[in-house]
Amino acid sequence: MTETASALPDDIAAMSFEQALAELEKIVGRLEQGEVPLEESIAIYERGEALKNHCETLLKRAELRVEKIQARADGTAARTEPFDPS
Repeated sequence: MTETASALPDDIAAMSFEQALAELEKIVGRLEQGEVPLEESIAIYERGEALKNHCETLLKRAELRVEKIQARADGTAARTEPFDPS
């Protein structure tokens, strides 16, 4: 289950997808090195989880904006229409 933007820390909620992903990658790198004290590891893991949820939310929003292409029988595009998630 993803968090809503209102449940995220303000600084994360204001981030673009690229900003959140870049910070998440830094956190993963630090955790993979294994040189972070336990308490700090827990704190940055929690922040990483919030960043991951924010990225997922932004990706879902982008998917909803993508146009769905309907193809003719020969495979060429017949027309486009807004993406319908239902």
